[in-house]
Amino acid sequence: MNSVNQKIIDAVIEKAEKVCPDSLALIGIYGSVARGDEYEKSDLDLLILIQNDEGWQLGTGFILQNSKVGYDIYCTNWDRLRYDAACHHAQLSRMIDSKIVFIKNQQAYDELCNLREQAKLFLASEERFQRVNKLVDKAKVSYANAYLHEELGQVRLDAFGVIHSLMDAIMLFHGSYFKRSTKSMLEELAALPIEEFFVDHIKSVAASKDVLEIRALLKSLLLYTEVHLKQKRNKAEPSASLAGTYEEMYSNWRNKVEEAAKQNNVFASFMNMCSLQNMLIEISDEVAIGTYNIMEEYNPDCLEDNVSLFDACLQEYEKVYETAGIAINYYPSVDEFVADYLKN
Repeated sequence: MNSVNQKIIDAVIEKAEKVCPDSLALIGIYGSVARGDEYEKSDLDLLILIQNDEGWQLGTGFILQNSKVGYDIYCTNWDRLRYDAACHHAQLSRMIDSKIVFIKNQQAYDELCNLREQAKLFLASEERFQRVNKLVDKAKVSYANAYLHEELGQVRLDAFGVIHSLMDAIMLFHGSYFKRSTKSMLEELAALPIEEFFVDHIKSVAASKDVLEIRALLKSLLLYTEVHLKQKRNKAEPSASLAGTYEEMYSNWRNKVEEAAKQNNVFASFMNMCSLQNMLIEISDEVAIGTYNIMEEYNPDCLEDNVSLFDACLQEYEKVYETAGIAINYYPSVDEFVADYLKN
């Protein structure tokens, strides 16, 4: 580490002793300086962990005129580190890879090590796919905004939101995180088992001057991501955990679809059929129950067809119950249900 960086770190430690001696827990370095590949314009990326609000006094920003390098002395509290450890994004290098150069509180260092292990375990777990799905949903909001806005500058910002969320989603999906700066992100992404055009499309968005082209590229990125994220998931086989789902489908929507047909209420039929479809999609994301294309076959011109379609889906889902060894809860009368319910 060069003398400028060392002086900055020493100054933070000295100021902490003067103005908030109980605040500073530790200091780490990350980024190019920690990796040893910095160049003459590299700044110093610091993990300054503080334990209370007094520690925010240590934060500042400045520019050295002789080198024209800007420095951001940014502090981090435990809430931020715990958020990072829960892998809400893929920018985890600061938390996981920082080289600790100063320890004031050994207990804080031990807790940081625990958070690092927590993050690594999360990246290797099935639970990470929930984060991935949320990031894709976030990308879709930005994508929708790209269609709501007309100004090129605003659409570019919307595109940034899409790209940022999708890159994080794909990285987390593969159980990894970005270890280098923005300029190397695409290289890290390209190292994953993804199609080459994905990175090329991102580059094309950055270079585009046309709103329609940007929107088309974003759509392609989103569609590819959704397909890619489904490739690796190992879905569970139907099991007893599905108990009650058939009955829920029946009780929530079956008779409502039939009533909608009798009243020729297209809206009610549409909404209830969509609800059934969404429940099946939610289950199929986790369990191998097959594919149900209900809304592809939905018929707004003959609502009786939708009743038949609903029943056909239920009959198909009965096979899932059979595979899982689940019996449908039928009772000849409410008295028999009550007796059985109270008995168990």
